[in-house]
Amino acid sequence: MTEVSSLTGRLLVATPALADPNFDRAVVLLLDHDEEGSLGVVLNRPTPVDVGDILEGWADLTGEPGVVFQGGPVSLDSALGVAVVPGDPEANGTPLGWRRVHGAIGLVDLEAPPELLASALGSLRIFAGYAGWGPGQLEDELVEGAWYVVESEPGDVSSPSPETLWREVLRRQRNELAMVATYPDDPSLN
Repeated sequence: MTEVSSLTGRLLVATPALADPNFDRAVVLLLDHDEEGSLGVVLNRPTPVDVGDILEGWADLTGEPGVVFQGGPVSLDSALGVAVVPGDPEANGTPLGWRRVHGAIGLVDLEAPPELLASALGSLRIFAGYAGWGPGQLEDELVEGAWYVVESEPGDVSSPSPETLWREVLRRQRNELAMVATYPDDPSLN
Protein backbone atom coordinates (compact mmCIF):
# COMPACT_ATOMS: atom_id res chain seq x y z
CA MET A 1 0.00 0.00 0.00
CA THR A 2 1.27 3.47 -0.80
CA GLU A 3 1.75 5.97 2.01
CA VAL A 4 -1.18 8.33 2.48
CA SER A 5 -0.39 12.00 3.06
CA SER A 6 -2.74 13.15 5.81
CA LEU A 7 -5.40 15.67 4.91
CA THR A 8 -6.65 15.90 8.51
CA GLY A 9 -7.84 19.41 9.26
CA ARG A 10 -8.32 20.37 5.62
CA LEU A 11 -11.56 20.97 3.76
CA LEU A 12 -13.03 18.89 0.99
CA VAL A 13 -15.14 21.14 -1.21
CA ALA A 14 -17.50 19.32 -3.57
CA THR A 15 -16.89 20.05 -7.24
CA PRO A 16 -19.93 20.98 -9.33
CA ALA A 17 -19.51 17.60 -11.09
CA LEU A 18 -20.00 15.56 -7.89
CA ALA A 19 -23.25 13.68 -8.50
CA ASP A 20 -23.92 12.29 -4.98
CA PRO A 21 -26.86 14.28 -3.52
CA ASN A 22 -25.45 13.75 0.00
CA PHE A 23 -22.54 15.98 -0.97
CA ASP A 24 -24.02 18.50 -3.42
CA ARG A 25 -22.07 21.72 -2.75
CA ALA A 26 -20.83 20.25 0.51
CA VAL A 27 -17.90 21.57 2.54
CA VAL A 28 -16.42 18.72 4.61
CA LEU A 29 -13.93 19.21 7.43
CA LEU A 30 -11.68 16.15 7.60
CA LEU A 31 -11.30 15.10 11.23
CA ASP A 32 -9.19 12.04 10.46
CA HIS A 33 -7.38 10.83 7.34
CA ASP A 34 -4.86 8.02 7.21
CA GLU A 35 -4.24 4.67 5.53
CA GLU A 36 -7.24 3.18 7.37
CA GLY A 37 -9.68 5.66 5.82
CA SER A 38 -11.15 9.09 6.38
CA LEU A 39 -13.80 10.70 8.56
CA GLY A 40 -15.23 14.20 8.36
CA VAL A 41 -18.30 16.34 8.94
CA VAL A 42 -20.28 18.39 6.44
CA LEU A 43 -20.13 21.98 7.71
CA ASN A 44 -22.97 23.42 5.65
CA ARG A 45 -26.01 21.17 6.28
CA PRO A 46 -28.09 22.68 9.11
CA THR A 47 -31.17 20.74 10.19
CA PRO A 48 -34.33 22.21 11.73
CA VAL A 49 -33.54 20.47 15.06
CA ASP A 50 -32.41 22.74 17.89
CA VAL A 51 -29.36 21.53 19.83
CA GLY A 52 -31.36 21.95 23.05
CA ASP A 53 -33.85 19.36 21.84
CA ILE A 54 -31.24 16.59 21.91
CA LEU A 55 -28.29 17.87 24.01
CA GLU A 56 -29.81 20.40 26.37
CA GLY A 57 -26.64 21.19 28.32
CA TRP A 58 -24.68 22.07 25.17
CA ALA A 59 -27.27 24.40 23.60
CA ASP A 60 -25.96 27.58 25.26
CA LEU A 61 -22.43 26.91 23.97
CA THR A 62 -23.34 26.58 20.28
CA GLY A 63 -23.27 29.55 17.93
CA GLU A 64 -25.90 30.72 15.49
CA PRO A 65 -27.74 29.00 14.07
CA GLY A 66 -28.17 26.95 17.24
CA VAL A 67 -29.22 23.83 15.38
CA VAL A 68 -27.79 20.37 14.84
CA PHE A 69 -25.99 19.95 11.53
CA GLN A 70 -26.14 16.79 9.42
CA GLY A 71 -22.49 15.79 9.47
CA GLY A 72 -22.92 13.18 6.76
CA PRO A 73 -24.87 10.10 5.78
CA VAL A 74 -23.19 7.68 8.23
CA SER A 75 -24.53 7.00 11.78
CA LEU A 76 -27.16 9.73 11.83
CA ASP A 77 -28.15 8.62 15.34
CA SER A 78 -24.74 9.61 16.76
CA ALA A 79 -23.55 13.10 17.68
CA LEU A 80 -20.14 14.73 17.28
CA GLY A 81 -19.09 18.04 18.77
CA VAL A 82 -16.50 20.10 16.91
CA ALA A 83 -15.16 23.17 18.68
CA VAL A 84 -12.59 25.89 18.23
CA VAL A 85 -10.47 26.83 21.24
CA PRO A 86 -9.04 30.33 20.73
CA GLY A 87 -5.41 31.09 21.39
CA ASP A 88 -2.83 28.34 21.63
CA PRO A 89 -4.39 25.32 23.34
CA GLU A 90 -0.92 23.77 23.72
CA ALA A 91 0.47 26.80 25.60
CA ASN A 92 -2.66 27.44 27.67
CA GLY A 93 -3.25 23.78 28.48
CA THR A 94 -5.63 21.59 26.54
CA PRO A 95 -9.12 21.88 28.04
CA LEU A 96 -10.54 18.73 29.62
CA GLY A 97 -13.05 17.11 27.29
CA TRP A 98 -11.47 18.53 24.09
CA ARG A 99 -9.07 16.73 21.73
CA ARG A 100 -7.14 18.72 19.14
CA VAL A 101 -7.64 17.67 15.53
CA HIS A 102 -5.82 20.48 13.72
CA GLY A 103 -4.69 23.88 14.98
CA ALA A 104 -7.41 25.34 17.19
CA ILE A 105 -10.05 22.88 15.91
CA GLY A 106 -10.88 19.82 17.99
CA LEU A 107 -13.45 17.26 19.03
CA VAL A 108 -15.55 17.67 22.17
CA ASP A 109 -16.43 14.81 24.47
CA LEU A 110 -20.19 15.28 24.63
CA GLU A 111 -20.33 12.93 27.63
CA ALA A 112 -18.33 15.47 29.67
CA PRO A 113 -20.15 18.15 31.67
CA PRO A 114 -20.53 21.24 29.43
CA GLU A 115 -19.35 23.44 32.33
CA LEU A 116 -15.85 21.93 31.97
CA LEU A 117 -15.48 23.48 28.53
CA ALA A 118 -17.71 26.55 28.71
CA SER A 119 -14.95 29.05 29.44
CA ALA A 120 -12.46 27.55 26.93
CA LEU A 121 -14.61 27.25 23.81
CA GLY A 122 -14.68 29.95 21.17
CA SER A 123 -17.31 28.16 19.09
CA LEU A 124 -19.08 24.81 19.03
CA ARG A 125 -21.10 22.91 16.45
CA ILE A 126 -23.02 19.68 17.00
CA PHE A 127 -23.25 17.21 14.11
CA ALA A 128 -25.58 14.24 13.70
CA GLY A 129 -23.68 11.63 11.73
CA TYR A 130 -20.50 11.94 9.71
CA ALA A 131 -18.99 11.33 6.30
CA GLY A 132 -16.72 8.32 6.07
CA TRP A 133 -14.48 6.71 3.47
CA GLY A 134 -12.76 3.32 3.59
CA PRO A 135 -9.06 2.82 2.82
CA GLY A 136 -8.21 4.42 -0.53
CA GLN A 137 -11.81 5.45 -1.25
CA LEU A 138 -11.28 9.19 -0.74
CA GLU A 139 -8.05 9.09 -2.75
CA ASP A 140 -10.00 7.50 -5.64
CA GLU A 141 -12.63 10.25 -5.44
CA LEU A 142 -9.88 12.90 -5.49
CA VAL A 143 -8.37 11.34 -8.63
CA GLU A 144 -11.85 11.33 -10.21
CA GLY A 145 -12.12 15.08 -9.52
CA ALA A 146 -15.02 14.89 -7.07
CA TRP A 147 -13.41 17.18 -4.48
CA TYR A 148 -11.20 20.24 -4.18
CA VAL A 149 -8.86 20.10 -1.18
CA VAL A 150 -8.24 23.47 0.49
CA GLU A 151 -7.00 24.78 3.84
CA SER A 152 -9.55 25.22 6.59
CA GLU A 153 -9.93 28.28 8.79
CA PRO A 154 -11.27 28.12 12.35
CA GLY A 155 -14.25 30.28 11.34
CA ASP A 156 -15.42 27.64 8.86
CA VAL A 157 -16.59 25.43 11.72
CA SER A 158 -18.97 28.08 13.04
CA SER A 159 -19.97 30.04 9.95
CA PRO A 160 -23.15 31.97 10.86
CA SER A 161 -24.39 31.53 7.26
CA PRO A 162 -23.71 27.90 6.35
CA GLU A 163 -25.82 28.18 3.19
CA THR A 164 -23.12 30.40 1.63
CA LEU A 165 -20.07 28.51 2.96
CA TRP A 166 -19.41 26.60 -0.31
CA ARG A 167 -19.11 29.86 -2.28
CA GLU A 168 -17.19 31.66 0.50
CA VAL A 169 -14.54 28.93 0.80
CA LEU A 170 -14.03 28.83 -2.96
CA ARG A 171 -14.03 32.63 -3.30
CA ARG A 172 -11.15 33.02 -0.83
CA GLN A 173 -8.84 30.73 -2.86
CA ARG A 174 -6.02 32.51 -4.68
CA ASN A 175 -6.23 30.50 -7.87
CA GLU A 176 -8.74 29.40 -10.49
CA LEU A 177 -10.93 27.86 -7.77
CA ALA A 178 -12.17 31.35 -6.91
CA MET A 179 -13.98 31.36 -10.26
CA VAL A 180 -15.81 28.12 -9.41
CA ALA A 181 -17.66 30.07 -6.71
CA THR A 182 -19.68 31.70 -9.49
CA TYR A 183 -20.84 28.34 -10.90
CA PRO A 184 -24.64 28.51 -11.23
CA ASP A 185 -26.88 26.31 -9.09
CA ASP A 186 -28.46 24.93 -12.26
CA PRO A 187 -26.17 25.31 -15.29
CA SER A 188 -28.99 24.22 -17.65
CA LEU A 189 -30.69 27.57 -16.99
CA ASN A 190 -27.75 29.50 -18.49
